[in-house]
Amino acid sequence: MQESLKVLVVDDEPDIVEILTYNLTKENFSVVKAYSGQECLIQAAFTQPDLIIMDIRMPGLTGIETCRTLKKDERLKEIPVLFLTADADEFTSMNAMEAGGSHFITKPIRPNLIVGMVRELLK
Repeated sequence: MQESLKVLVVDDEPDIVEILTYNLTKENFSVVKAYSGQECLIQAAFTQPDLIIMDIRMPGLTGIETCRTLKKDERLKEIPVLFLTADADEFTSMNAMEAGGSHFITKPIRPNLIVGMVRELLK
């Protein structure tokens, strides 16, 4: 049996983390959870995920700052980052892409769209 791909889900809202975990697990992805940018950096280094889904707006280290830090790390810089955001403005999306994000999806969360995007980014 093929080893399942590992997705690190990062959001300061536990409900969002749980919804994503449920939907990704149902699709046979292995899920690692983090609830802050700092926790994301630790988990990413420790678990080496295949993809990171991360909220942009988090207290402390924002998703964009976290992504910039990940992209400076030789071991982690190739991991695609899918941003989640409640801000659909152009400035936020530009910042997310400049920080090294692969794509972004606006909230509210649509699980089927996110699972489809994860599959696409992991091809």
